[in-house]
Amino acid sequence: MPLPITIIGGYLGSGKTTLINHLLRHADGVRLAVLVNEFGELPIDADLIEAQDDDIISIAGGCVCCSYGNDLTLALLDLVKMDPQPDHVVLEASGVALPGAIAAAVGLLDGYLLDGVVVLANAETIREQAVDTYIGDTIQRQLEAADIVIINKTDLVDEDGLVSLRSWMKERNGDVEIVLAQHGQLPSSLVLQSFLARERKHQEGHQLNAFETVRMEIVTPVQVEKLAQDLASPELGLLRAKGFVKSPQGELKTIQVVGRRWAVTEAPPNSQPGLVAIGVKAVVDPKVLEKVAAAAAVKAD
Repeated sequence: MPLPITIIGGYLGSGKTTLINHLLRHADGVRLAVLVNEFGELPIDADLIEAQDDDIISIAGGCVCCSYGNDLTLALLDLVKMDPQPDHVVLEASGVALPGAIAAAVGLLDGYLLDGVVVLANAETIREQAVDTYIGDTIQRQLEAADIVIINKTDLVDEDGLVSLRSWMKERNGDVEIVLAQHGQLPSSLVLQSFLARERKHQEGHQLNAFETVRMEIVTPVQVEKLAQDLASPELGLLRAKGFVKSPQGELKTIQVVGRRWAVTEAPPNSQPGLVAIGVKAVVDPKVLEKVAAAAAVKAD
């Protein structure tokens, strides 16, 4: 019997990580296998982890999380051989990938049945992103591939804004199911439902070459909140930044930046210092980012 698979896509900062952790926490007896590109890109809540190997994290309730690196097809072929086999596979697409193209590839594999494509949209930023010169085409193609669009982070938009946003979404993607959510908190039965009867649009290719990923080694203490706030400056052109830095007191902190929003929290145990920033290649300047990090560094006495 084919193994059902659901693809979860959505642009950087739409809330895919939060949704997947919620699904694992509320799997309701379903043995989920979550496929991610790299473990570092999808931090699983620490209290859910029972054991970890090189490529597999064992999750409470019989679920697993697997890293597929650069070979998704091989990972899927290995996954279908697992004993016991999972009940359902959730494939997390990167924030700049086209889930429709992934769906087309998955549809060619023996042993799998594509159940649906779920695309998350940030309620606060999706309309602005959809008309952006650099990323608008990626946003639209992600939405076009969706069987269901989850408008997430609705707590950041007022009621009138949500009514307008839903109307806008219907105009662009008339037949797609639209669901509103906060913090990705939705029943797993809704997210993992089958959309086999829906006709899909075939998509090819991806837009990864339009984006710049800058990895920054920041090992000395910094003014953490200043760094986070500076990275959220629109002049830098960053879409997403995440990583771990040391505070002046030597404590490791997590920095998260999504567009112009930023947050600083305690870092999970065993985290390593460093930060990854993603932005539009035509705008982002790695040397400027290095200067921003240097400006936030704690000066030696």
